[in-house]
Amino acid sequence: MDDLERELRDLAGWLDTPPTPDVTARVRARLAAPAARRRRWRYWLAAAVAALLVAALPPGRAALADAVAGLLRFSGIVIGTSPAPVLPSGTPSPLPSQRPVALDEAQRQVRFPIRVPVKLGPPERVLVADADGAGSYRVATLLYRGGTLRVDAFDGRLDPVFQKQAAGPDVEWSQVNGDFAIWIGRPHALAYVDRGGTVRVETARLAAATLIWQEAGVSYRLEGDLTKEEAIEIADSMR
Repeated sequence: MDDLERELRDLAGWLDTPPTPDVTARVRARLAAPAARRRRWRYWLAAAVAALLVAALPPGRAALADAVAGLLRFSGIVIGTSPAPVLPSGTPSPLPSQRPVALDEAQRQVRFPIRVPVKLGPPERVLVADADGAGSYRVATLLYRGGTLRVDAFDGRLDPVFQKQAAGPDVEWSQVNGDFAIWIGRPHALAYVDRGGTVRVETARLAAATLIWQEAGVSYRLEGDLTKEEAIEIADSMR
C-alpha cells in the first residue's frame, strides 16, 4: 500500500475545496498520522479522497479513476485501471439465470422502475438476470440494434454488479441529467460480479464503448457503437 499512501499524499493539494472543509481536515489529519494508523485507515482514506475529487474537479477530467490506486467504485460498478487481462476464449455465457421476458413482466420481476430511452424507443428484446431466492431479479437489460446496443439497469444499492478493466485517457468523467457519469470510450474487458461478490469469469467479454451513471437510486450502463455525445443524449432521454 506504499504507492497508495504516496498517491494520497500527492493528492492532498487538491483537497482545498470550500464545500467540504470538515472532511478535508479529517483526511489531511489521517495523512499525517503514523504509519500503523495510516494502514488501519487506508481504505477509508481512499474512499474519502475519491469523493473529494468528485466534488472538487470539473466533469470531463480524464482518467480520474487513477487517483485511488487504480480502482474506482461507482454506481455499483468496479472499474480497474490496470491493463486489461486476457479474455477467455469462446463465447461468453449469459449472466446467471438470465432469461428473455416481455417488458411488463420484467417490471414485475425487479425491485426498481425500468426506464426506457425515448431516443431509442421500445426495446427489441428484454432480459432479466440473477434471481434471488424470492424470485426477484437483480439486472434488467434492454437490447437494441440486434443486441449490439444495450442498456443494463440494476439497483444501485447492491454490491458491484459489473467489473471492468480500463485505463488511459479514454476513461473520463461526464454528466447525465446534471449528475456524475463515467464514459469509457474504447473496447474494454467486462465480467459480471454475482450476488456473493464472486467474479463470474465465464461471463467475461470485450465490451464496446460504455456510459455509466446513476439516477433515482438505479444504476445504468449503456454500451454500444456510440460517441460520448450520442450516449449522453440517449441517457438523458430515459423515461
